[in-house]
Amino acid sequence: MDRGAPARRRVGRLRTALTNDAVSSQRDMHRKPGRAADLREASNPDVRRSPGVPTGGPQCTRFAGPSRMRLMIYAQDGLGLGHMRRTTSIAAELIKLHPDSVVLTVEDSPLGNFFRTSPNHDYVKLPSIEKVRQGDWRAVNLPLGFDVVRAMREQLIRSVALNFRPDILLVDHMPHGAMGELKPALEVLRTAVPETRLVLGLRDIIDAPEVITQRWQLEGAYEAMERFYDLVLVYGRRDVFDLAAQYRLPEGVAQKVRYCGYVCTPIVPRYPERIRAQYTTGADAGTKLVVAMAGGGADAYPMMRPLLDALPALQAKQRLALVMVTGPFMPKAERRDLQSRAAGLRVPVRVTVSDPLSYIEAADLVIARAGYNTTMEILRSSTPALLIPRPGPSAEQRTRARLFNDRGWVDTLDPNDMNGSTLAEAISHGLGHERSVPAGSRPNLGGLSAAVQHLISL
Repeated sequence: MDRGAPARRRVGRLRTALTNDAVSSQRDMHRKPGRAADLREASNPDVRRSPGVPTGGPQCTRFAGPSRMRLMIYAQDGLGLGHMRRTTSIAAELIKLHPDSVVLTVEDSPLGNFFRTSPNHDYVKLPSIEKVRQGDWRAVNLPLGFDVVRAMREQLIRSVALNFRPDILLVDHMPHGAMGELKPALEVLRTAVPETRLVLGLRDIIDAPEVITQRWQLEGAYEAMERFYDLVLVYGRRDVFDLAAQYRLPEGVAQKVRYCGYVCTPIVPRYPERIRAQYTTGADAGTKLVVAMAGGGADAYPMMRPLLDALPALQAKQRLALVMVTGPFMPKAERRDLQSRAAGLRVPVRVTVSDPLSYIEAADLVIARAGYNTTMEILRSSTPALLIPRPGPSAEQRTRARLFNDRGWVDTLDPNDMNGSTLAEAISHGLGHERSVPAGSRPNLGGLSAAVQHLISL
């Protein structure tokens, strides 16, 4: 008996139903010549193409006035906050500059709309998935085979793209989506909405070059970048990590790359003085505040437990207060263990905080993983940082921590060398000296503005 037959029939019926709806929409457009252009001009009267400029293909053209631009964002973030944080910041900056713009994000975080959004910005929630290992994914919540969930996601993305008809589609991180799920949407936009500009956004470091080049070759990502994309935005500095060279982008793709600088949230700390007072009031004068945080927190426990183990020895030598922010994705059993251990040490353990930037600003030292967004938020402040990158499986955090340490921006501790003694020594060092980075060597944190300017200039 073929146990997979019912699932395959359900996938086939789903594809047929959703595809028929999309085909009907395209048929209506073809029956009424000019309707697509009329719709775009009616909803976006300030956007016009120059006469004689081709509307399709990989060439970049320019909008005359993008005050009512439609931006669609694709972000896959099944177990983390980084991609959602970055794309939400980009959407907010665009709407701040052009308040009549409309942004629709297609994403799959189990937390849904975790970050506060701007007016004119909404979300389409896909069924959540997570990577088990390279090339192997599974659904986070639905008790369905991955082929069923993938088919739903693929058709939902395609349908949203075809009906929203964006001026720009910004794809975050994955050139053709998780397991190629974005490819049908890219194809339909190129044929049915050829005026849509397709932009790929990549963080500064994705993984080791040998891993990425092999993966992109096998998965067809290089082909997707050459075939579909008009522009590639890199949220980093070329002189720190030359993504185009390291990942061997084809010449035609490398010419489309723009290095923006590092992208930080536009949100500012609201009450750092209050946070500092909350955790140091009643303590001895001169008490230092250490904040430990790890973004989403799925991999934070191996960093935070040794910190609790090292705390008594640290407090025997200096006046020190510690607060931990585990993140929403730390497994409950691990969080409960931390809370139990912290109770006797009088260490507050928070799952999330409403204003993490104020915690960073209030601290004398921040201890964190080396994820992109957490690192950039730390760099934006003047607070010294000790980064303990996740040991794997990706080399992303180790590479970032090493390169940033080489430039004097942060201190780092190799996770394989971490124990109570080495951690205590690194914390004492971080609290005991001021970092002095020459003005010309400081990180370029203007990536948010640069990225949005590149988008509106298309």
